Amino acid sequence: MLPAMASKPRIAIVGPGRLGSALALELSRAGYRIAEIVARRREAKSRLLARKLRARGSVPESAALDADLIWFCVPDREIAVVARALASKVNWREKTAFHSSGALASKELDVLRKRGAQVAAVHPLMTFVRGAVPPLKGVPFSVEGDRGAVRAAQGIVRDLGGKTFPIPASHKAAYHTWGAFTSPLLVALLMSSEQVARVAGLKPAQARERMLPILRQTIENYGRLGPAGALSGPLVRGDAEIVRKHLNVLQKIPKARDAYLVLARTAVRHLPVQQRRKLENALRKKANR
Repeated sequence: MLPAMASKPRIAIVGPGRLGSALALELSRAGYRIAEIVARRREAKSRLLARKLRARGSVPESAALDADLIWFCVPDREIAVVARALASKVNWREKTAFHSSGALASKELDVLRKRGAQVAAVHPLMTFVRGAVPPLKGVPFSVEGDRGAVRAAQGIVRDLGGKTFPIPASHKAAYHTWGAFTSPLLVALLMSSEQVARVAGLKPAQARERMLPILRQTIENYGRLGPAGALSGPLVRGDAEIVRKHLNVLQKIPKARDAYLVLARTAVRHLPVQQRRKLENALRKKANR
């Protein structure tokens, strides 16, 4: 057990981007002292965040790194590079280091591990976009790494109101792919639905506003009933003729049509539907035209 982890550690955030900034604010609200904000370059946004948190603002060349925990929130491709750049600045033997990549394992911080730090990959399964700071209460965090660092992460996430679960290093890429389906690819699907709405005479903003009630109910149904219980519409009813009408409309939007075919075939194959053979036939014939 690291001595610094006996009480709430002082934390330095390296990389105050969307995730790093949101994390710093939530950690501060949970009673953690943010000692330093290390940004790639001096800019107004990072200076403002540092002032708000009463933290030291710095760049890598001038970073003090005198906190107990150094949390790397830089882009995945930069984690190992930034860790190497900071490795010789301080004694890492009494420190813990996290990075927040969902796709990469804790070995990205091996240069610090070799210098005595306890390291872990600690990733919140949440979306972070400009202009929104999501609450972390109830958010699951995947953790992987050294025992002491994982133990520290469990305590911090608990204070944030989140929950941790282990993810083996060998499963990180699959875990992150799963995450891609839950948010960015879902956004791409919703964008496709806006394109279909345009064919029906709606503007994108109108489509978004009018889709929200059914989207919210669908997510609620999915969470409570699972995919089989949440499925509705012509697929679950086995209405192949309506599916053909959908595909005729989508001739005008080939990419949306491709997405429809992939998702419809997945539903027909894996979920309880009526008239499965007729649905498969309708999807197969249209796909071959």
